[in-house]
Amino acid sequence: MSKLEREKWDQRYASGDYRPRTWPSPYLEAWIPRLQPGRALDVACGAGRNAMLTAEAGFQVDAVDISSVAIATAQSNADERGIDVNWIVADLDVWEPAIGRYDLITVIRYVNRRLWPLLTTALGRNGWLFVEHHFTTDQDVGGPTDPAFRLRPQELLQAFGMLRVIHFEEVIEIDRDGGRYALQRIAACNGDPGW
Repeated sequence: MSKLEREKWDQRYASGDYRPRTWPSPYLEAWIPRLQPGRALDVACGAGRNAMLTAEAGFQVDAVDISSVAIATAQSNADERGIDVNWIVADLDVWEPAIGRYDLITVIRYVNRRLWPLLTTALGRNGWLFVEHHFTTDQDVGGPTDPAFRLRPQELLQAFGMLRVIHFEEVIEIDRDGGRYALQRIAACNGDPGW
């Protein structure tokens, strides 16, 4: 992402034009009680809703986003709640996670295909990856209007098939915010899921 992208997202957050969700991903909420705490990475964390859920579940969390305004909001919200997260401002088009570092990686409603192979190598042994994003459909749904920012059918299976895929779905559902979305989700493990 360019400096212009960073400025665009900072402006969207600062102006209130972009209203981030305040509640965590229900998909992640449903799975996280089954996971053993360790080191976690939340990619494109925005205002920190999923990073804070993960930290409250006992994980040591690194949360990265391009927007310094989003990160400042996340830091403030976490401080108010007494939650410790390592907040990182970085350009996700060039940033790279450390190899083998994480027991859990989450990418919720953000697509950056360049990062996908890097995320698989950033998983430690038996580490978990959760991805949720909008997919292409003819249905009337919310989300990105540019097809480049929507997943193709079963794209996450193709991208992360080298991992042990525990769950995959493509659904059209009404979100907690009342919007109708086409969402593709995957839960995959780098080895033994632990049960």
